[in-house]
Amino acid sequence: MKRLIRVFVEKILFFFHYVFSPNLFKGLNRTYNVLYSIWIRNEFKKSGKGFFVSSPLYLEGGEFISVGMNFGCDQRLRLDALDSFLGEKFTPCIEIGNNVSIQKDCHIGAINKIVIGDNVLIASKVYITDHSHGEITEKSLILAPAQRKLYSKGSVIIEDNVWLGEGVVVLPNVTIGENCIIGANAVVTKSIPKNCVAAGNPARVIREIK
Repeated sequence: MKRLIRVFVEKILFFFHYVFSPNLFKGLNRTYNVLYSIWIRNEFKKSGKGFFVSSPLYLEGGEFISVGMNFGCDQRLRLDALDSFLGEKFTPCIEIGNNVSIQKDCHIGAINKIVIGDNVLIASKVYITDHSHGEITEKSLILAPAQRKLYSKGSVIIEDNVWLGEGVVVLPNVTIGENCIIGANAVVTKSIPKNCVAAGNPARVIREIK
């Protein structure tokens, strides 16, 4: 029922966008997203003041996700905290700190633990995960990827004041230290010390910030 109501309201906004002025549409869209934020925040374990999301937000396992104050995200953020897959149980946790801003088309997925600190800026199309489809073993590789059990090598920790550029991928068992900048399209496979600029695939430190 909730989904049907959302779709109905989104179609109304779409109609106003084409029939009336762009400024009117922007106002209606902003109002809708404010109401949408009030509605969907109740699906989280915890959410602080200043919570604002742009529709649509794809949310699974909200009861395992905590969000701090002044959280904002643009369209099509996908948050997955999976407590079961193919009959296996997990205890996922996603913790997002204060003043975190996430741009369009990002995906954060956990079966273990992902912690994002305060004042973190995440550009569009960023993927953060603490797991993969199966271990890299002969037994696992016999199965099709979608049929392999999820496997986590370790948690992901992104400390305070980190900026993740466009298209960054952060893989399991990684800590990104405070004040780091991760360049566009970098793939972070190993931990990055604090106060560093990292880039590349795999990501490596290219500069220390002093």
